[in-house]
This record gives sequence, structure tokens and C-alpha cells, in this order.
Amino acid sequence: MNDPAATGPSAAEHRPRRPAWAGRNYSLLTAAAVVSGLGNSGALIAAAFAVLQAGGDGTDVGLVAAARTVPLVLFLLIGGALADRLPRHRVMVAANALNCCSQAAFAVLVLAGEPRLWQMALLAALGGTGQAFFAPAAEGMLMSTVTGEQAARAFAFFRMGTNGAQIGGAALGGALVAAFGAGWVLAVDAAAFALSGCLRAFLDVSHIPARGPGGGMLADLREGWREFTGRPWLWTIVVQFAVVNAVVGAAESVYGPLVARDELGGARPWGLALAAFGAGTIGGGLLMTRWRPRRMLLAGILCVFPLALPSAALAVPVSVPALISVMFVVGVTLEVFGVTWMTALHQEIPEDKLSRVSAYDWFGSVAMLPVATALAGPVEELVGRPAALWGCSALIVLLTAGVLMVPGVRGLVRRPAGAASGKTGA
Repeated sequence: MNDPAATGPSAAEHRPRRPAWAGRNYSLLTAAAVVSGLGNSGALIAAAFAVLQAGGDGTDVGLVAAARTVPLVLFLLIGGALADRLPRHRVMVAANALNCCSQAAFAVLVLAGEPRLWQMALLAALGGTGQAFFAPAAEGMLMSTVTGEQAARAFAFFRMGTNGAQIGGAALGGALVAAFGAGWVLAVDAAAFALSGCLRAFLDVSHIPARGPGGGMLADLREGWREFTGRPWLWTIVVQFAVVNAVVGAAESVYGPLVARDELGGARPWGLALAAFGAGTIGGGLLMTRWRPRRMLLAGILCVFPLALPSAALAVPVSVPALISVMFVVGVTLEVFGVTWMTALHQEIPEDKLSRVSAYDWFGSVAMLPVATALAGPVEELVGRPAALWGCSALIVLLTAGVLMVPGVRGLVRRPAGAASGKTGA
């Protein structure tokens, strides 16, 4: 005889209200990422306005931004090796603490009045250093938290949360800077880092196997390099995106505002286009909660081709509604690539090397970006803006077509849960 209590209201009350793949660690990681994303997106705007309000110009804003990027590039690989050696959540919390302190000091300087350029650049560099140690640890922690066939869905929801936080944080940050000033927005970001660090301190790492003492930092870096270079599909895509991210960054941060000013009627149309891109990333995340392509990387790389469209649209230039439509489509397709890429890394890379491989991935993503943005102006003067933009589009198409020639990109398939992992190379 069945016990009525087993099927009554008390049993229903104890049923989990979240999917099985959204466990405690995943929920903590997602909540912390949303909190820090909201704060940090607004703080990027606040930092730029803090420089301008202190009497700086566009060059000074660029110097402070570069001060953040340089240590990010310099320390990423060390951060990845450290995150595979130490408990990842401790690395994340320590990095959050550094970011909290640097942003709090930045806020105090701005609120006190007359911050100096070197002081702002130094604090931005500390923030970039924290990000260099945080990013590989965070990616490795997320991937080690998610298991089974629902990994892609989990990554899609996580990315939707972080993308939504960045969109909302940028909009909210701009409004708060206008209403209360840059210093208070920086203070809010410091508080967001403190809260997200507290959430990450409660992560449970008991499921992660204990790591041996290893052979030192250099040995760890060499092992990570072998893991990275031993998989042609991995390093070719990272090299591809080193260039793709650079030219896309140059088009969006330099040429886009110039075209908007000269051809489209001002900053508002460009802002709408960027908002459409953000909305597209949310749409792409929703798509990837349902779509699970068997050939993950093939589907993802095919979705990189549309990244050539914004540069081409700006080169023409097309009408504002057409540009908004293009940016929305690109947001969708880029998110498809992002989820398939994370799923491939999760499936193929051994758990104890995830952070080092993520560090090489991050390094490739950001290393050439400062160079591209610095060269955008001289290239425009040399060949003209339309030619420079068409060149950006051509590079994206050619590199993406080249990556499709790699057998591992075309042939990597999604394996069902419980199948042999094959995490040994190629």
C-alpha cells in the first residue's frame, strides 16, 4: 500500500525547485557573477568620466584603460597556473578582495576631489591584476561544477545572467554617474566585489580531486602549454579570436562612434546598435538552452562569420534600422559560439588543467586588442575609413574559413553522459 504522505503536500514541498544541473555551487557562481557584473559594467563608465572630470582628455582615458589591460595580459598565464594549483575559490575570493580594495580607493580619490592621472592608472592596473587571477579560476570552477548532458544549458543560462548584468549595469551606471557622480558608482562597484567575494567563499570544492605538489610554477606552465598546443582545434580557434577580437574591438570602439557621428546622426544610433547587440546575446542564450548541436565547434565557428557584418555595415554605411538589425543578429550568433566553445572545453579538457587552458584562451582574446585600437587611427589615415572597415570584415571571413579547414573543428562531436571522455589530446 502506498503511503499518502509520500505523495501529499509535504513531499511536494521537498521537491527541488531548480533543475538538477543548477546545484549549489552553480547557483552561487551565477549569483556572484551577476552581482559583480552589474557593478563592474557601471564602474567602467564611471572610471572614464572620473578621468574626464579631473581634466583629462580622450588620450588620458585611453591610458587608464590600457593600464588595466596590460597587467591583465601579463599575469593571465600565471593566474591560470595558480588556479590549477590552489583551491580555485580561494584564488577567486582573493582576486575579488583586491578588486574591492582598488575600487574603494579609486572611489575615495574621486570623492575627495582632484585625483591624479597616475593614481587612477595605478588603481586601474591593480584591478586588471585581480582580473588576471580571477578569470581563469572562475572559468575552471564553473566548468568543474557542471556535469552531464545539461552542461550546455547550464553555460547558456550562466552567460545569459552575466550578459544581462553587463547590459543592465552599463545602463544603470550611466544614469548613476549623471545623478550622483563617478565616485559613488565606483563605491558601489567596490561593494559589489565584496558581496560577490562573500558568495564565492561558500563554494564547496570537496568534489574536486586534491592536486599533487607538482613541479613548480614553470612546470605547471609548460604542462598547460602542452595541453594547449596538443589540440589543433583549440589553439587555432584561440589564434583566430586573437585577431577577430582585435579587429572587432577596433571597429566598435574607434570606427563605430566616428561613423555614427559623421554619417548616422550622433551617438544615440550607435548606442541603440550596441543595445541591440546586447539583446541579441540574450536571445542567443535562450536559443542555446534548447539547441544542442552534435558537431559543437562546427556550429559555433559557422556562427562566427556574421561577426564580419558590423564592419561591412559601417563601411557602407547602412541605415540605422539595418545596423540595429545586424547587431542583433551578431549578438545571437556570437552567443551560440560562446556556449559551444565552453561546452567543448568542458568535454575535452581534463579538470586539473581547465584553468591553465582558460588562461591561454583569455590571453589570446585580449593580447592584441590594445594594439588594434592603437593602430585604428593610423590605419584610417593611411587607407581611409571604409577600406579599414572592409579590411576588418575580410580578416574575420578569411580566418574563420581557415579554421574550418582544421579536421578537429569539423569533427568534434558532443558525447553522451558516461561516454569515454577522450581527454588526452588532439
